[in-house]
Amino acid sequence: MTIATGPGTGAISRNPVLDHYHRLPDIVSACAQERAGRPDPEAFRPDFDFPPLDARMREFLAPAALSWCPLPDLDGRRMRLLDLTGNPGTRTTKTLASLLIVARAVAHVRRTGVPVVLVTPTSANKGTALRDAVLRALDLGLAEPHQLRVVTVCPAVCRDKLRRSRLATDPELRALNPVLVHTGQQAEDVKPLTRAFVHAHAAEWARRTGGRLWFSLDLANYMVADTTRALFEHDVDPIPPGEVRVHAHAVSSAFGLLGYHTGREILEATGEAAGGPRPESFLVQHLHIPDMVLSQRFGSFDRRNAPAYEWDERAELYRQDREPCFPYVTDTPNEILDPTFYTHRPGTSERMNEIIGKFGGGGIVVSRRECLEHYEAIARDLSEAGIPLPDDPRRLAEWSLLMAMTGVREGVRRGLIGPDRTIVVHASGTYAHGEYEPLREGDYQWVHDEADVAAAVGVA
Repeated sequence: MTIATGPGTGAISRNPVLDHYHRLPDIVSACAQERAGRPDPEAFRPDFDFPPLDARMREFLAPAALSWCPLPDLDGRRMRLLDLTGNPGTRTTKTLASLLIVARAVAHVRRTGVPVVLVTPTSANKGTALRDAVLRALDLGLAEPHQLRVVTVCPAVCRDKLRRSRLATDPELRALNPVLVHTGQQAEDVKPLTRAFVHAHAAEWARRTGGRLWFSLDLANYMVADTTRALFEHDVDPIPPGEVRVHAHAVSSAFGLLGYHTGREILEATGEAAGGPRPESFLVQHLHIPDMVLSQRFGSFDRRNAPAYEWDERAELYRQDREPCFPYVTDTPNEILDPTFYTHRPGTSERMNEIIGKFGGGGIVVSRRECLEHYEAIARDLSEAGIPLPDDPRRLAEWSLLMAMTGVREGVRRGLIGPDRTIVVHASGTYAHGEYEPLREGDYQWVHDEADVAAAVGVA
């Protein structure tokens, strides 16, 4: 049995991409700093142009709808949920950026006639969302299959999170849009592998096919979409004078929060937002990679700053009581809650530290035991927002939202989140096994190195 879904009581739903489509040029300009100084400046990137907003584009962008939902108060603090999981084809926040990335590719194809192949590493969710957006564009006739394609490279540990769609079941589309599963030791190895493939083979691909390979994992591509979180919040529940908000988010690189703060900058620059304090930010991570919390707390990624855990033989778990930003109990000090969170030493950490240093906030690392301790209460609260959690937490495939909700509860319990706050939890992802059809063995190809990727794409 699964807790009933449906619109939450008092929820407000809007599509901020459609509502603010006319502002995209200004949003792109606000993200210009993130577009500068990137590696491989000669690499192909389509212009930040988007197709006119006609009926087909409106239908294409329809899954970008967000919801703002009240949750039960927590120890005197008001709770709100920013639900980014409304697209049933992804159930994650990656929908918004993927739709705009694909829209840019469509605009490029229309303007130049040059085909585009999106190429991205993924721990599952970015790849799923890009594939969903590409298929949506093809189904709506925004591009032809040979004009718009996507190649995803995923670590083996994440392959069960990949979703089956017509890009996998249709033989022609499967060949044009391959899913590649990497056998490397470290999940994060897919990033340099994919970047190296594009760098080495883009020119040859252009010579042979006339098309372009686009390495789309770029902070600016995601920030442009994530600015709409702040615009949406301001549209549906503007921050009144004197109210202090805390935005909590399970993070790997914190693209979403960086985009949110860029959106706040836009609102402040135009005078739309009140002159009160900017919301605080609260980062939530897991023990396997707590790098952003370490950096925010200690100014360094050095794991030696993490607390030492001692084995409690009677309870059969590890304990520590010295550092409130880390779990007090865990089954293992290097616990992986969700392989989606796989980025070591993210380059975004310094900027996020600056934002927290200026506007307030903090972070926390959570364990599976803590998530399970709060599971029943969190499931009950989320049911009021129309978001289901499975009765059996072992069915949970995407832990982002559960981590964020647990981090908030532990942050309040430990005094890491101050009193008299309104806490906004970003529901960046949640889904369970059995709610989607995963890829089958024949739907993807195994790759070991760059040569395998080139062979799979057809440029060897």
